[in-house]
Amino acid sequence: MTKGKIGVTTENIFPVIKKFLYSDHDIFLRELVANAVDATQKLKALAGTGDFKGELGDLTIRVDVDDKAKTITITDRGIGMTEEEVDKYINQIAFSSAGEFLEKYKDKAGSIIGHFGLGFYSAFMVSQKVRIETLSWQEGAKAVKWECEGEPDFTMTAGKKTERGTTITLFLDADSEEFAEEAKVGALLNKYCKFMPVPICMGKQKEWKDGKYVDTDKDNIINDTEPLWTRKPSELKDEDYLTFYNKLYPMQEDPLFHIHLNVDYPFNLTGILYFPKIKDRLEVTRNKIQLYCNQMFVTDSVENIVPEFLTLLHGVIDSPDIPLNVSRSYLQEDANVKKISTYITKKVADRLEEIARNKKEEFEQKWDNLKLFIEYGMLTDEKFCERALKFALLKNTEGAFFNYEAYGEKIKEAQTNKDKKTVYLYCTDPVAQYPYVEAARAKGYDVLVFDCPLDAHFVNLLETKLKDASFKRVDADAIDRLVEKDERAGFEISEEDAKYVTSVFEEILPKENKYEVKVENLGEAAAPILITQSEFMRRYRDMAALGGGMNFYGELPDSFNITVNAENPVIRKIMGETGVKALTADSTLLRQATDLALLSNGMLKGKALADFIKRSEDLLTE
Repeated sequence: MTKGKIGVTTENIFPVIKKFLYSDHDIFLRELVANAVDATQKLKALAGTGDFKGELGDLTIRVDVDDKAKTITITDRGIGMTEEEVDKYINQIAFSSAGEFLEKYKDKAGSIIGHFGLGFYSAFMVSQKVRIETLSWQEGAKAVKWECEGEPDFTMTAGKKTERGTTITLFLDADSEEFAEEAKVGALLNKYCKFMPVPICMGKQKEWKDGKYVDTDKDNIINDTEPLWTRKPSELKDEDYLTFYNKLYPMQEDPLFHIHLNVDYPFNLTGILYFPKIKDRLEVTRNKIQLYCNQMFVTDSVENIVPEFLTLLHGVIDSPDIPLNVSRSYLQEDANVKKISTYITKKVADRLEEIARNKKEEFEQKWDNLKLFIEYGMLTDEKFCERALKFALLKNTEGAFFNYEAYGEKIKEAQTNKDKKTVYLYCTDPVAQYPYVEAARAKGYDVLVFDCPLDAHFVNLLETKLKDASFKRVDADAIDRLVEKDERAGFEISEEDAKYVTSVFEEILPKENKYEVKVENLGEAAAPILITQSEFMRRYRDMAALGGGMNFYGELPDSFNITVNAENPVIRKIMGETGVKALTADSTLLRQATDLALLSNGMLKGKALADFIKRSEDLLTE
């Protein structure tokens, strides 16, 4: 019997392990099963090199829970350990065998997960005592039994184990007895181990018999050892990818597209990413990409692995080349991470460009669900933006789609203003802004639909990316002022008269807003009273509402431009020979024209709306 102290650099190592080493205490099960997988993969590697000549036999890892005894047992039939190895790899914390083994068997080792030698000690996060029983694969090896009660003191004696491999038994402490429940352990295995490369068994499969579930004689294998991302794309069909998605995300809508990642130089990376439907949802569910290291779940917080906009995607990324800290719960910055991020962004752009080119109709049909994702990517990632300018689409009010180049050519002749800028007219709600859309179309202009929450920011971006382009919302001004072709003669009005007109409309208009009133010549066909918000102010208020850092604009009250169209027949009739002095708050026609303008903007409510309806009825009976 051997007694000793575990070789550590601080006497407080166990409190550190118990409370601070791992971000989630339930990580212990992942670490112990991962060690069992490592031991099994090592044995396969030894068999592959001919060093191990025995029978591999059943390599299933078994996890058993005893609710009464409050224990969890993890058993593998891997390489096991000799007494010297237990002393080296268990008693000397943080000396990992995996690195040493990989160096010797780097061509045959396959998926060796361990990196730091601390995984085993995560057992003490939930245990008052831990027992190891192990028998090495080496010929003539003797069984070893090791026990420790969460202190630097341990005991190591001759063991009674007769089968190759290792059994670790956790005697749970009083604070962690919840882990003695089969359902709890089953949930953790499903979270962390459902794709590990060695079969993992927990109990027996159950069947419904005589009004209750009873065990069968079949092992309950909880994992898929060959998940879809480990297989060749040429072997798979679209249905396989859809089935896998439904397995990852039960009860979710089917995805739009998928991308199968597979690269082995200059780093190793496999995975499958899916484009979910995210239309009209700025606050989409993130953390849907699962990161694996050789099929072991690591985290679903991948912000440091992929650009921010790609966190909107769903799926799996698996790479042994992503550096992790000792708990494997947080990513560390290094050059490989940046390369991987660049690669994934390129693959996403490649896939979208391929679909846009080869499946144009399908791409257009799914555009409304892709738009937010692509705009977000263009706004936040410069490299993706440059690529997306080639395949991103614009949709007009008639439901037709155009790439940027084609649309620019379509509107260039009709919608180029006197300053030689092409004016891209857009609306955010074709129904609510219908009168303005129709006014533009009557001029032969085309109107785009920008109904995405990010569009206030996005039009700013497009103005910098498209040559000689200006974006204006169709209800930002009179149509002839939005696309100014030539200088229009202004309406001559004195400063005194201007103040008078403002005072009249302050009396007529709703009091909760601010207004700037002016009298202008807009043409006979334009409305008598036009209510607009300036493109600049409205755009920046919308950006502020999305947290764009322009809170000054967001805090301002709603401000509207009121334009009295002196050339409209109704206004000419009201003014007659008297001019602007005939515009009075008592004028039924002026109130009616003003209320019509308010109504078209959704600003006529309550008593004002009732008064308008009554006045309209009176005018009809005159």
